[in-house]
Amino acid sequence: MSTRISLIGRIVAACTRHPLIVLLVASGLTVAALVFVAQHFAMTAETSQLISAQLKWRQRELAFQAAFPQLDNLTMVVVDGATPELAEDAATRLTAALQEKHDLFRTVRRPDGGPFFAREGLLLLPLDQVKATTSGLLRAAPLLASLAADPSLRGVLSTLSNMAEGIKRGQGSLQDIAPMTGALADTFEKAAAGQPAFFSWQTLIAGAPAGARLTRRVVLVQPVMDYAALEPGAGASNAIRTTAQSLGLDAAHGVTVRLTGPVPLADEEFASLAEDAHLVLGAMIAALLGILWLAVRSVRVVLAIVITTVVGLVITTAIGLAATGRFNLISVAFIPLFVGLGVDFSIQFSVRSLAARLVTPTREAALVEAGTSIGRALALSAAAIGVGFFAFLPTTYVGVAELGTIAGLGMIIAFGLSIALLPALLALLRFPPARMAEVGFTMLAPVDRFVTRHRLGVLGAALIAAIVSITLLPLVRFDFDPLHLKSPKVESMTTLRALASDPDWTPYAINVLAPSPAKAAELARVLDTLPEVSRAVALQSFVPVRQDEKLALIAAAARQIGPMLEGGAARPAPSDGELKQSLAGAAAALRPAAAQAKDDPASQSALRLADALDRLVAATPEVRANAAAAVTMPLHILLGQVREELKAGPVTAETLPPDLVADWVTKDGRARLQVLPSAGGHDNESLRRFAAAVQRIAPDATGAPISTRASGDTIVEAFLQAGVYSIVAIVVLLTLVLRRRRDVVLTMLPVLLSGLLTFATCGLLDLPLNFANIIALPLLFGVGVAFNIYFVMAWRAGETAMLKSSLMRAVIFSALTTATAFGALWLSTHPGTASMGRLLMISLGWELLVTLLFRPALLARSPQSKLWF
Repeated sequence: MSTRISLIGRIVAACTRHPLIVLLVASGLTVAALVFVAQHFAMTAETSQLISAQLKWRQRELAFQAAFPQLDNLTMVVVDGATPELAEDAATRLTAALQEKHDLFRTVRRPDGGPFFAREGLLLLPLDQVKATTSGLLRAAPLLASLAADPSLRGVLSTLSNMAEGIKRGQGSLQDIAPMTGALADTFEKAAAGQPAFFSWQTLIAGAPAGARLTRRVVLVQPVMDYAALEPGAGASNAIRTTAQSLGLDAAHGVTVRLTGPVPLADEEFASLAEDAHLVLGAMIAALLGILWLAVRSVRVVLAIVITTVVGLVITTAIGLAATGRFNLISVAFIPLFVGLGVDFSIQFSVRSLAARLVTPTREAALVEAGTSIGRALALSAAAIGVGFFAFLPTTYVGVAELGTIAGLGMIIAFGLSIALLPALLALLRFPPARMAEVGFTMLAPVDRFVTRHRLGVLGAALIAAIVSITLLPLVRFDFDPLHLKSPKVESMTTLRALASDPDWTPYAINVLAPSPAKAAELARVLDTLPEVSRAVALQSFVPVRQDEKLALIAAAARQIGPMLEGGAARPAPSDGELKQSLAGAAAALRPAAAQAKDDPASQSALRLADALDRLVAATPEVRANAAAAVTMPLHILLGQVREELKAGPVTAETLPPDLVADWVTKDGRARLQVLPSAGGHDNESLRRFAAAVQRIAPDATGAPISTRASGDTIVEAFLQAGVYSIVAIVVLLTLVLRRRRDVVLTMLPVLLSGLLTFATCGLLDLPLNFANIIALPLLFGVGVAFNIYFVMAWRAGETAMLKSSLMRAVIFSALTTATAFGALWLSTHPGTASMGRLLMISLGWELLVTLLFRPALLARSPQSKLWF
């Protein structure tokens, strides 16, 4: 027991003599902090603010965003239809509705639609596809002419009846109309059964099923962002979904509307984190309280530790806001850092107080003894960890720099409360209710003797483990793709995966800002030759090639089909009675035609259709109306599309629509070039090769494959830089305080060993570091430094047999508290959060092993010995 009371011991004595005053001051500070937080709380979810704008790749990214601001912070509204016509109709109506909501959306546009593409889109296809399309239209000319004259179900049935009559007279066969009868039979059977029914004239005329490129439309929305909210774009996203529902754009009507893109991905990140937050938080609290009770075996002491931690967290939050102005997605990690290290300080003081209580006459004397014996180690640990956190400030990763500021200030607060508020609370709560028979771990005495007898063997094994770990370090990898950290189940991610295989909408495009459209076109020609590139798109890409040949084909089709489509006014819509008559007439015409044909699929389709028509005759007017809508809505869309396509004319760069030009050329003449990756190249290595290939030709390129890799490099570099600065700062501080190089080395070696073992395990188990779990490294580093300082300071004070001491109890339970509380993150269904929990558990597991074996072996020699080991 100490005979001389230190400065910290005197502070503890003063606090235990006047606990109510201390509690009153702490309560006042807490209330003031809460008021300040309530009035000044601000948090930004804008990830672009986490990295310094001084970096070259960020400057290129910002320059592109400034040149084309309409392409930043987008929500991609992906509209999929059961048929191409349904997709087109849904996208058109949804775009028009969203464009009316100026308070929620800055821009709403369809890059794959609008008057220009409706009229000139056919010209943008390859020549062979233009030939195939015009030939198909010419073959379908009689059908189109008949339908255009009466674009209702009556007209469809009349056309069908005429075909059946012609077949009976030998003018064709059922095989000729089998695709039409089969498709109509499928549609009308579902309609008669009350099921959703959809029909596509476009697919029928094309003679082939429609793929995703035909049944998918994309609307690009730039929402008004609210960065004060955790989900800045949630209001706009909810408005999109509500609007879609009000328009009847749902699965029952053959349409799905999904959201993806930067804004929904970021918003749903928070939603997925909150999804099982109650489970994770509950497990963390239960683990924290349970391990704390096992450490001190007193509800009163646990209560004092919890109150001290909560008060410290509130004050740190207020001071952090005052220092940085607002929190960001990285700096909020000060919460687990403060809780983990703050609880450690409290456990060290409390366990030492319990041990002192066994040999002191009063509680107050035990608290003073604890302050005197452990106070210097706590002060040095807090100073070392705080200096280590402040060393984050010079890094280019703004999020980490601000985290270092808040966490460093938090260490000062945690230390101050552990020697002031905590002893005052322990005095007020009159710890413990009964003297504990044992505070240390006497069960570890055999381990202590084993380590002492075989210290060279233990140190040799540690050296071998370190060498093996170093050889495994090349296996450690950093996963640069932030998409791997998001829940794969949320809508934005499932939609993004669907788009990733779509060559037109892949999220891995690269953009190049060229000095002029001519330079962009020149770069596009060069980039198109690269095997890593699918295609390069510039403004010139929207000026069709071989226009004369294509226009000749379209003009020939227009001369023959145009007059048929532009005939007189269509007949008025039929009444329900007329529909029943038409349905019955068509069924009557089909049966004789099918009866005189062979029993083949064509005749079976005709009979199926006749039966379906009969069922519609017997159905309710509502069912007939639904059947009519299923056929006539796509018919009107098809006829409108054909009319527009046949009006195609010459296209030049000067005749392109202004809104299209604005997406590719700035007002000052600079031009955008979009480069798309080859199919299937979406893994990290393929994207790295793609980005490198493009940058060899266009060094100023930007985009997801480049920025993702660059931001990952920046973050890794920032943590390495912060790690080096932290180690240097801590070594300098320890050297100044401990004044012996050997003691500094003995303090840092276990940190190095546990770090090597952690990284080697990650490499061996293929557990990559990522943007989420790398945030846990400062906590692990701080815990390791604190533990080593405690042991070295106790060793310098002459303490032996440390494994069975109260210090070992405090260290083990501190590590277990952190491991179980924050290891509960492993339970999260969010991949990033779960990876953080895994890394924490692995690291703290090695930290405990190093604590039990390696550290006691290092400190087995007397501090007065001239030998280092």
